[in-house]
Amino acid sequence: MILRDVEVDGRPGVDVRIERGGIAQIGRGLRGPDELDGQGGALIPGLVDHHIHLFGLAARADSVVLDGVTDARGFAARIETTLVERPPGAWVRVTGYHETIAGQLTRAALDDLAPAHRVRVQHQTGALWVLNSLAWASLGPEPPPGSDPDKGWLWRADAWLRGQLAPDPPPLAPIGGKLAGYGITALTDASVTTDAASAARLAEAHREGALPQRLTLMSGAPLEAPADGAFAVGPVKVLLDDADLPDLDDFADRIGGARSQGRAVAVHCVTAGELALTLAAFESAGARPGDRIEHGGVIPRAAIAQLKALGLTVVTQPAFVRERGDRYLAQVDPAEQPDLYRCASLRTAGVPVAGSSDAPYASPDPWAGIAAAIERRTLAGRTLGAAERVDAAAALAMYLTAPAEPGGSPRRVAVGAPADLCLLKVPLQEALATPSAELVRATLVGGRVVG
Repeated sequence: MILRDVEVDGRPGVDVRIERGGIAQIGRGLRGPDELDGQGGALIPGLVDHHIHLFGLAARADSVVLDGVTDARGFAARIETTLVERPPGAWVRVTGYHETIAGQLTRAALDDLAPAHRVRVQHQTGALWVLNSLAWASLGPEPPPGSDPDKGWLWRADAWLRGQLAPDPPPLAPIGGKLAGYGITALTDASVTTDAASAARLAEAHREGALPQRLTLMSGAPLEAPADGAFAVGPVKVLLDDADLPDLDDFADRIGGARSQGRAVAVHCVTAGELALTLAAFESAGARPGDRIEHGGVIPRAAIAQLKALGLTVVTQPAFVRERGDRYLAQVDPAEQPDLYRCASLRTAGVPVAGSSDAPYASPDPWAGIAAAIERRTLAGRTLGAAERVDAAAALAMYLTAPAEPGGSPRRVAVGAPADLCLLKVPLQEALATPSAELVRATLVGGRVVG
């Protein structure tokens, strides 16, 4: 294939020859039987989402999503509208709830809203499910530790809940196509619950083209990559909860267990407490290249030097500034607001920073994340952490690093590189002036057009 009349590294009017899945030649006047006219648009490496939850994103498509719901009346209206469309007894899955909508949600409150349907509501953090009585009665007699039947609460029980419900798995092709439309060519699934069965399903979806992106999978337990490379094995995921933090020695042992598998460690750190324990554990057990802090929701300034000294990478989600920033401004102590989802200060200190979505808990659109990293604007147009803004080139670069090296050197369009590419409709400078997925013309993985 010839990609004709594209901009490469700021050079307009360039042609790119692709052969056997890689970039074979870059020049002018190249011709071939199979050509794609770039019409002067920029050709950049395909984007990488370094932290996503693929099954959750697929399930969200069949869920009642609470985006835009801000109060109890709106919550009730969204639920009631859905119930009209579903027969009594049907399951209704709701995502994106937060206490700012209608206070602490309980089983009794859901019974009042939906007495004839089986309803389960997921908290915006993904950590908690709240079930009504009909839904709870459908589960087994032994709820997992941390559950509260009286309140209808299931805490960190996704795997157990899936086993109880045995639902038909949601199709992955729609999200694979959607992500390709954003210019994404590689994904790192950061789910701690990934096991051999779910990994095999993702691998098959990749082989069939439903998920055309290159896949890297985290897991909480050992995982083996298939011989055909349908996915690569990523770090061992450690999921922390601020209310129930592990003993330091136990945490260090988990890191040692990952080392015995030859794997790095990725730790879920949203709060300052979780980060403090994580840094102590890496000090005790030793950090190695590839170890990661997921989210970095709160990073006190004093912790930045320790992150640098340990060689840890921070994989952040700039879109949270836009999507949740107004709530942070209302609820977080002003003295701590500069610590939220840091970016520029980490980069200045030499801490590698990679971009991601954490979808379905934020938008999977990387261009929305790029815009948020540049502007640090909330939905209401307010600024959160102006000092953490980065320029457009740096924002894009966070999504251009290789899955195995998040926060490393951005990949480039160069001879010999894999033809995992994103072709834009306009030159790069114009695209970064107003980042938008609508500016993506085509996406290629291994030289094949997938979006």
